[in-house]
Amino acid sequence: MEIYQSIILGVVQGLTELLPISSSAHLAIIPWMFGWTQNPEFNVAFEGFDVALHFGTLLAIGIYFFKDWLILIKGGFEQVVKKKKTTEGKMFWYIVLATIPGGIIGFILDKFLEGTLSTPLIIAIALIVMGILLYIVDKKAKSVTDFENMTLKQTFLIGLSQALAFIPGVSRSGVTMTTARMLGVKRESAARYSFMLSAPIVLAATIFKAKDFVFNLPFFIGVFTSFIVGIFVIQFLLNYLKKGSFKGFAIYRVIFGLVIIGLLLAGK
Repeated sequence: MEIYQSIILGVVQGLTELLPISSSAHLAIIPWMFGWTQNPEFNVAFEGFDVALHFGTLLAIGIYFFKDWLILIKGGFEQVVKKKKTTEGKMFWYIVLATIPGGIIGFILDKFLEGTLSTPLIIAIALIVMGILLYIVDKKAKSVTDFENMTLKQTFLIGLSQALAFIPGVSRSGVTMTTARMLGVKRESAARYSFMLSAPIVLAATIFKAKDFVFNLPFFIGVFTSFIVGIFVIQFLLNYLKKGSFKGFAIYRVIFGLVIIGLLLAGK
């Protein structure tokens, strides 16, 4: 893999993992559009590289929310050991419980269906369908619950929805934010919880796929690029959603899906 390819993919990952537009779709389609997948050497180098790029955005989430994670972990520990009930302790265990079902179901589905759904047409359909759902749900949903007041039912259902992210084009952040909005969670809180919820899943995937990593210069450049871009994207989205909506992201998903279909019809 060339260095310029790792930079482009790092930027793509940093932008699309944290926005509700599907990093798996972009990481599959961009190499396909540029013809990189026609090179067997690229395909070999790309094995495990996409997970490494996810590790870059995981670092961004970990560092950006570092103080939040410390408070949550402390609260969770004190709730078990000292029987001290706090909002932070409650949210820590909600995240743990919400991660388990989505993680297990997603892992099983990905294991048995790995590679079978990564076709441009399926990705395009998933982008369009989820884009429409995101737009409709976000427009009609009420904004009544913030991050600290989310219930076990809300967090569990949001976590369960992560299982659908095994379909390229659905987007983990997209499906969790859509589910959160459907359950009445405020936009900024939906994004915040989505970021926090993704960390355990991505960490597990990184550990599981670490044996496939090739620790060369393109690897480190790609991870670093996705990390830096990810930091800026988190800040942007949290600020934007204080007043903005998901409409623009939904429209982008539909347009990108239609572009893919157009390329397929043109014989790409």
